[in-house]
Amino acid sequence: MASVKDKKNSRAKSKSDFPKETYMEWYESMLLMRKFEEKAGQLYGQQKIKGFCHLYIGQEACVAGAVSALEKGDKYITAYRDHAHPMALGSDPKAIMAELYGKETGISKGKGGSMHMFDKENGFFGGHGIVGGQVPLGAGIAFAEQYNNTGKLCMTYMGDGAVRQGAFHEALNMAMTMKLPVIFCIENNGYAMGTSVARTSNVTGLDDLGSSYQMPSESIDGMSVIDVHHAVARAAKRARAGEGPTLLEFRTYRYKGHSMSDPAKYRTKEEVEQYKQRDPIEQIKAEILDKKLATEKDLEAIGNKIKEIVNESVKFAEESPFPPAEHAYTDVYADPSYPFLED
Repeated sequence: MASVKDKKNSRAKSKSDFPKETYMEWYESMLLMRKFEEKAGQLYGQQKIKGFCHLYIGQEACVAGAVSALEKGDKYITAYRDHAHPMALGSDPKAIMAELYGKETGISKGKGGSMHMFDKENGFFGGHGIVGGQVPLGAGIAFAEQYNNTGKLCMTYMGDGAVRQGAFHEALNMAMTMKLPVIFCIENNGYAMGTSVARTSNVTGLDDLGSSYQMPSESIDGMSVIDVHHAVARAAKRARAGEGPTLLEFRTYRYKGHSMSDPAKYRTKEEVEQYKQRDPIEQIKAEILDKKLATEKDLEAIGNKIKEIVNESVKFAEESPFPPAEHAYTDVYADPSYPFLED
């Protein structure tokens, strides 16, 4: 059985090569997330997107590397910083943008907005607004996969602030006891809202939290899509072999504030710039050029393609209708004839 801690593996940079297609998919996927969210931020400033809006800019490798390491049919669940996850899984950017606008054509029919996106077809079980609330749900999804003997698993994302919730510890304990096929992933961007991890916990290496449950745990460079891929692949192998869950801490960074209403004055410009030097998209771009898998012109063409996709998604959202008032009473219960909805 794998050891509880595997620091050596987590710190070592992988020298493995991947097919050209994988490098190009990483680049295109992460660039789409980045450009889409940059546009979403602009639209929020124009008050075309309202309510809460939490951007993923800087953290793209955490989801791109996981998707490339997992299989079709695996499930995903996360918190409210959830625009990038369905995009990486193949959800239509137009439907995601329409959801941000609150339109009927949105991925959650305009009812979820920024924080509550779902895509059943692509195995995305949603963004969730309750801090840590998705963690036991992820364990429950994994239990369903185990019970039905599907050979699939659930990738359960959370922020560093969620590990302070009791539900996190209850879920880890139960998942380890039942050997559930779940990968718990802490996207540790250093700040729970505006408070640094060091100010909220004596334990700043959040992978250490798995030790209480003898759960195999690793701390990974979350700015490296390659490191993320390898870590998730190792955890998935264990899960599919019936060996139970893994806790992964992705050390990452968000360039923007906690949400669009956060000016992020609790950190310095120098700190942000330091992390931008390790930008996940620039890292994989350098790999592609170094390995001569594509030229600058090829990458520029991908950028132009993505710009068009983002523009089309905005046009689609702008032209889509808002849901009619009567739709407030639909999709409330799984059984539409449930008796508590009456005229």
